[in-house]
Amino acid sequence: MTATTTGPAVTGPATTVVEPLYITAAGVVSSAGIGLGPLADGLLGLTESQEGPVGEDAEAYPPRPVRAVRGLDVKEHLGRKGTKYLDRLTSFGLISTKEVLRDTEVDGARTGVVMATNTGSVSTHSTLLYDTLTLDKPYLVNPGRFPNTVMNSAAGQIAIRNGLRGLNATVAGGQTASLLAFRHARLALGLRRADRLVVGGAEELSAPAAWGWHRTGVLRDGAALGEGAAVFTVQRERPAEGPLAELLACETRFTPDPRGYTDGLADAVTRALLRSGVSPDEVDVVSLGAVHQRGLERLEERGVRAALGGGLPRTVRIADVLGETFSASGAMQLAALLALWQAEPAAPPVTALVTSVGWDGQAAAMVVRSPR
Repeated sequence: MTATTTGPAVTGPATTVVEPLYITAAGVVSSAGIGLGPLADGLLGLTESQEGPVGEDAEAYPPRPVRAVRGLDVKEHLGRKGTKYLDRLTSFGLISTKEVLRDTEVDGARTGVVMATNTGSVSTHSTLLYDTLTLDKPYLVNPGRFPNTVMNSAAGQIAIRNGLRGLNATVAGGQTASLLAFRHARLALGLRRADRLVVGGAEELSAPAAWGWHRTGVLRDGAALGEGAAVFTVQRERPAEGPLAELLACETRFTPDPRGYTDGLADAVTRALLRSGVSPDEVDVVSLGAVHQRGLERLEERGVRAALGGGLPRTVRIADVLGETFSASGAMQLAALLALWQAEPAAPPVTALVTSVGWDGQAAAMVVRSPR
């Protein structure tokens, strides 16, 4: 274990307390259903997710639990126009965004999009590659699927369909991608590059991706794979009707040496708390991300304990309900908190910590507070 690196954060620029941002709406598509309500039911043990893959490649999955989004009629939610070649990842993002913007008056010029991903649609990549290698020349692959091969396809489609002409960004960061997206959004809104941002993450299941997880062995035996999207509207101004939550600080840290991953996360948590003006003993709940990953699960818990003075408050483990959602996991972790706060409103405000750590050395921490 390397020496802790939290010292410089105490006296450096990270001690400047930031103004809160406000989360005004949330849209979720998951194996639990659409919206925060089904997510809360799953977390409270009121419902159970069905297991098993869906789609044309369902028979090609490895022998591992899969919690797929089932019975989702894209045309019912988005209409027939322009949906023929949408991949699942983009469809999840579009439907979540539609839920978020349903009752919102949007200034398209000052509203942007920040979406998290890993590589975009693995299913589209693998299908086009397979067709290229197996079909007769001149490689008669389906040109309608090419737009889905770029990782910013979902963010672009969200902006086009909803007339959002503000900044448009896609953050590729593996396990920590969603919190990196919130960090990007926090900076953009702080610099007044937009008045409101649609922020979130989306991930899809496919047989190639499932085999990748299965062969690497990074997930615990019996850990399920999941998919879905969680999208939020975030803005600078406090809404008159009150927010779903206050978004305080979001900090990231990269640690090149695996022996320092715990300290890297502890540093990210410490910086996030300092910038939020929150002391470690004020954290009421922690939404953990790497709960099914061998090695990372303990590293994450140790990093959180180190930053909070040794203790670990109540934890929320959304991966137990939805399975491993990878680049969308941070967004799902936040959605889980909002779902519980909506189902069980707390009298005093609850301060929560959302954490994420990846095998690439990235660590991230975000502080949110329930409505006052």
